[in-house]
Amino acid sequence: MNKLKMSYFKEEDILHLVITDEKEAGSVELSPNITAELNEKGELIGIEILKASSFIRDSLLDVAQARVLNLSNAKMEEVG
Repeated sequence: MNKLKMSYFKEEDILHLVITDEKEAGSVELSPNITAELNEKGELIGIEILKASSFIRDSLLDVAQARVLNLSNAKMEEVG
């Protein structure tokens, strides 16, 4: 397997991750803006993310908020 390659197309706000240089034989929409690219065997070879800047921002905010909530809950348990 080759190294992961990442390309960002600023004008279109598309992030493309290539896992392997194999030819794409099909794709599966994972969510409205995320598509998994598959080889002939149905194995994942790449991912395309539309509206990438929003997706990454929202994902990071979700992770940060979850961490803050977990830390807050842990502190409340220590006090209680």
